Amino acid sequence: MTSLRRFVTSDLFKFNNINLDPLTETYNISFYLQYLAQWPDYFVMAESANGSRMGYIMGKAEGTGNLWHGHVTALTVAPECRRLGLARKLMNMLEEVSEKIYNAYFVDLFVRVSNNVAISMYTKFGYSVYRRVLQYYSGNETEDAFDMRKALPRDVHKESIIPLKRPVRPEELEW
Repeated sequence: MTSLRRFVTSDLFKFNNINLDPLTETYNISFYLQYLAQWPDYFVMAESANGSRMGYIMGKAEGTGNLWHGHVTALTVAPECRRLGLARKLMNMLEEVSEKIYNAYFVDLFVRVSNNVAISMYTKFGYSVYRRVLQYYSGNETEDAFDMRKALPRDVHKESIIPLKRPVRPEELEW
């Protein structure tokens, strides 16, 4: 039995089994604390019946006007807990918060263009590629990202997911 609950500060010291994955973006503690303070509704932990951490999602609401949206900052599930439907549960929760609490037009996320498993998963969840962001990920080797989006009911005509015809650079992103 898996339960979803609000992420708490003590989780920061107990989630290495989830975070130590090459495709998981890891942040400094102040970054996690900022999200926890500003967007607690968007920061959720999946926990097993025995209290082990299985996965988490963190996000935020941002933008203005018809670009007001929910954003998935991080979604990760521990390797031993994958293929149990946890990612879908966590994404559904974030979409529901975006729709019902923040009245957003869409949800977006960024994913490495090389991460075919994640791209396939998000596509199954109803997301589509809105645009390519050149050199979004830095490090030893820079890598492009796909900005993937899913329209919410407020975007009746699904204008938020009409793909851009050209790639953009990180400095061209709206927020």
